[in-house]
Amino acid sequence: MSRLRDRLDRIAPHFGEGGRLERLHPVWEAFDTLLYTPGRVTRTSSHVRDGLDYKRMMTIVVVALLPCFAMAFFNTGYQASLAIQAGAPPLGDWQNALFQALGGHYDPARLLDCVLLGALYVLPVYAVAMAAGLGIELVFAVVRRHEVSEGFFVTGALIPLMLPPTIPLWQVALATVVGLVFSKEVFGGTGMNFMNPALVVRAILFFAYPADISGDAPWIAADFVEVDGFTGATLLAQASAVPGALEGASWWRAFVGLVPGSMGETSTLACLLGAVLLIGTGVGSWRTMAGVVVGTVLLSVLLNQAGSTTNPMFGVPFWWHMVLGGWALGTVYMATDPVSSSYTDGGRWLYGIGIGSLCVLIRCVNPAYPEGMMLAILFMNMFAPLIDHYAIRRNIARRLARGRA
Repeated sequence: MSRLRDRLDRIAPHFGEGGRLERLHPVWEAFDTLLYTPGRVTRTSSHVRDGLDYKRMMTIVVVALLPCFAMAFFNTGYQASLAIQAGAPPLGDWQNALFQALGGHYDPARLLDCVLLGALYVLPVYAVAMAAGLGIELVFAVVRRHEVSEGFFVTGALIPLMLPPTIPLWQVALATVVGLVFSKEVFGGTGMNFMNPALVVRAILFFAYPADISGDAPWIAADFVEVDGFTGATLLAQASAVPGALEGASWWRAFVGLVPGSMGETSTLACLLGAVLLIGTGVGSWRTMAGVVVGTVLLSVLLNQAGSTTNPMFGVPFWWHMVLGGWALGTVYMATDPVSSSYTDGGRWLYGIGIGSLCVLIRCVNPAYPEGMMLAILFMNMFAPLIDHYAIRRNIARRLARGRA
């Protein structure tokens, strides 16, 4: 490793001030700090030193996402193998050839078969999202002459988890580029965005290419056709269309994540494991997560009282809302985004309650769009600064009143 460090030190002056490749210093700095911790220290005062820097925080979030990736690999392959066994046509040409070369047999009872099959869909989407996103980060870092932010490693990990396995890769690349430019870079880059970039990417795909991210077929990683006794519809879509559709469904399977859906958001259990790490390290706000839970429970109970005669979703209890769609992934990883969410303690409660309430409201009153977590978070992103403004004013007024007493 010392030999590599010496070689990098000899190359570094070319990218430094006055070097021939000075303009590409952000690219060099990103590569160098990916391999080694920077040796520079702050010498000016005053400076607060903390054991948790931005890179460590992003690393913790990525580690917290590993349970979701594990379920994405397994469940994507599991659902595909079930569809193929039920009579659906096999995979695409290159996926089928590669899977057969790896010795796969489309057996949902074999863990390795499911993981290999799922990896053929998760990894390409992840690679395309990371390549497109890092390309945009590098271009804007070179133009603005600032360091490349590690924040996209989290955004790039969230994007494939929110998408169906059949999403075309060119759409992933296009939406990632457009979403990052218009949700983050035009506002100044990392730390300046007022909306969650990963959710903006998904919103672009949903409204620009609805056929590839909604309906029944996109949720099964096989060339799906209608087969007797088998459906590719998500439980959320079934609940919104058929009264009593959840009565015969297994809540436990939905909680574990063994149901059709976006590749990494079906498992509430995996998201809870990530939540434990985020809360334990202080990276994710438990107040925001608890607020989402409170908002979901309050509005779902209220709508349950209205009955389900006009809309089947009105009768869905809160414990089902928490295991359907992207509720868990949004609550744990995106509602707690430190940049686009509220940062005051009181504001986090109100912010989370707003997300939970809006999610249930959108699911229940908009039959054309049964999933509501994405829009709820994006909507509350816009109000987070206003919530914090009044939370701070209220705190100042309370302290002034205490001083006068």
